[in-house]
Amino acid sequence: MVGKLLNNKKRVFWEALLLSVVVFLFGMLIGIAFESSKLTDINDYYIQSETSIMDAFALSAYSDIDSASCPVLKQANIDFANDIYEEAVLLEDYENAGKITDSMKVMHKKYDVLRTFLWINTMKASEKCSRDYNTVVYLYISETDDLTKKATQKVWSRVLYDLKQEQGENVLLIPLAVDKELVSLDSVLDRFEISSYPAVIINERYVLTELASTDEINQYLD
Repeated sequence: MVGKLLNNKKRVFWEALLLSVVVFLFGMLIGIAFESSKLTDINDYYIQSETSIMDAFALSAYSDIDSASCPVLKQANIDFANDIYEEAVLLEDYENAGKITDSMKVMHKKYDVLRTFLWINTMKASEKCSRDYNTVVYLYISETDDLTKKATQKVWSRVLYDLKQEQGENVLLIPLAVDKELVSLDSVLDRFEISSYPAVIINERYVLTELASTDEINQYLD
């Protein structure tokens, strides 16, 4: 009788262990599939964005040769800025939904390259055409263990999101991570001599390093 009870306990133990292993492996497979799905979606958006920015750059280069229409160049930058901002929000949501993998970090870096291209292109466009919109570049640190900095950046993100909703196409909002070791971005930032982040650059004229409200930011807009 005792032996039978021991055998039953062992069987229950091994069945429970086997079930736990199956559940664990199933969870891993679901996680991997979900991660792969996210990366596929983001990569698809990236390819579309890459095509758009190359199109805008081609237009900008053409205008050097044969004065392209300034309204067309302006609208191309606005449309691309709006698209890439929406994708930045989507990328942030994906990152917040789970562990940030190396693949996700690479994709984030690729997007920061595109956003840097966009910023440079808007500066080039303003040399040829009068600019009747405002560029608001949000510079932040994507990987930090500083809880205070994380909280500050979260508030900045919310404030700038509200600003974009309020101003619409009057504001080109370009979020950029400064810790991705991008030579192009670092070269542009050298001219501003910013010593701490997060920071916001408005129309390449004003630099804000202290948290501000939408009303305060509006005072710097044209």
